[in-house]
Amino acid sequence: MSNPEIHIELEMVNQIKSGNTEAFERLYDNYSKALFGVSSKIVRSDEIAEDVLQEAFVKIWKKIHSYDASKGRLFTWMLNIVRNTSIDKLRKLKSQGKYEIQELKPNVDLGVNNSKININHIGVKDLLAKLSPEQQEMIEYLYFNGYTQQEVSDELNIPLGTVKTRSRAALKELKKIFNLFLFWI
Repeated sequence: MSNPEIHIELEMVNQIKSGNTEAFERLYDNYSKALFGVSSKIVRSDEIAEDVLQEAFVKIWKKIHSYDASKGRLFTWMLNIVRNTSIDKLRKLKSQGKYEIQELKPNVDLGVNNSKININHIGVKDLLAKLSPEQQEMIEYLYFNGYTQQEVSDELNIPLGTVKTRSRAALKELKKIFNLFLFWI
C-alpha cells in the first residue's frame, strides 16, 4: 500500500476513534465483503457468516481504540477479529451439537467479483516455504486450520510457550519475507 493510502486509512481510523459513524460506515463498505468471505469460509454458512460479521463489526467499533498501526495493518487487525469471532461461533455451535467443525481449505473469498483466491495462486505457499519447518507448522495450524495456540500445544504435545514463541517468530519472519517480496514487485 502506498503512503497516501496508508494516510487515508489512518485518517479513517482516527475519525472512527472519535466516534464518527460515517467513517465507520465507509470502513464497513470497504472491508465487509472480504471479511464476510473469510468468515464464510470458516463457518461454511453464509447465514452464520452474516451473524459473525455483524458481531465482529460491533467488536471492531468497540475495540478501535486498541488498534495500533505500528503493529500491523488495519485489515489484518480486523481479519483477526473476524477469524477469531468465526472460530468462537463454530465452537459454540459445536458445543451445542448444532455444527461440526470442518478442516479449512486454503481458499478465501475476498468478495472481488465473487472469485475465490487460492493461497497457492497468490504465492503464499511459496513464501511459507522460506520459513523453518516449525514455523511453517505453526502458520498451517493457526491460520489455515483455525487452531488456537492452546490447541496446537495439545495437538503437537509441546509447551504453550513454545507455540507462542514459534508463532511469533514465524509471523515476524513472514513479514520480513513478504516485505522483501513486495520490494521486488
